[in-house]
Amino acid sequence: MGSPQPRTPEYFARMRALEAQSWWNAGMRDVAARLLDLAALDDECTVLDVGCGSGQTLAWVRQTHPGWAALGLDISEDALSDARNEHIDLVLASATNIPLARASADLVIALDVLHHLPVDGGDVAALGEIMRVLKPGGYLLFRTNAQSFPRKADDVTSSYRKYDPSDLRQKLVAAGFEIVRMGRVNAVLGLAEIPRELRARRRRDSGILAPEPTAPGRADSLKRAWLNLEGRAVLAGWRLPLGRSIVGLCRA
Repeated sequence: MGSPQPRTPEYFARMRALEAQSWWNAGMRDVAARLLDLAALDDECTVLDVGCGSGQTLAWVRQTHPGWAALGLDISEDALSDARNEHIDLVLASATNIPLARASADLVIALDVLHHLPVDGGDVAALGEIMRVLKPGGYLLFRTNAQSFPRKADDVTSSYRKYDPSDLRQKLVAAGFEIVRMGRVNAVLGLAEIPRELRARRRRDSGILAPEPTAPGRADSLKRAWLNLEGRAVLAGWRLPLGRSIVGLCRA
């Protein structure tokens, strides 16, 4: 049986479960929090979550920074229907055509978005739009997929890709961003994903490979702690040679 495919109701249901319960999502929030500390944003600022999905990232942001004005954007009505339960301001729109005025946001968050955009320039268009809506000196916090083993070719039909860090750096710089920090994470623990990705490659499956999360245990706490160590390495400026995700903070 295939995994939930992007932008389907099953996909968003799996994403909600993972965001709420998985050690990986909890660890990635830890990494994101440290990157945001580098930005040193004011107590009152405007944040836009591009590709907000079910709104759990913005709910976390609002909990940790209650003074921030939060807006979520997603192209899927299925995603936004769940995000509305978080009582967040939302807009149905694409990352490649953001309906906000120029220089209107202090922070843009784009988690697991760039690799789901049309492979014929969708990421470049989105980065241009993000730069347009950011205030001078504003920040982009992002996470996306990294090429690893096995390598995966762009999937035009499903609008899915994985990035070599050097290619992503070039696109960010070309869009006008200053890269504050950027690096790979999910390196050591990501090795366990190789068998699943090999099976998915044979099936030509671009859906969510992670299974439904179970009740967290001690092993999950250790995994989260290890992911935190890799996040700290990124903050220290290390460029890990492995890692199935790329995280970064950029300045407009």
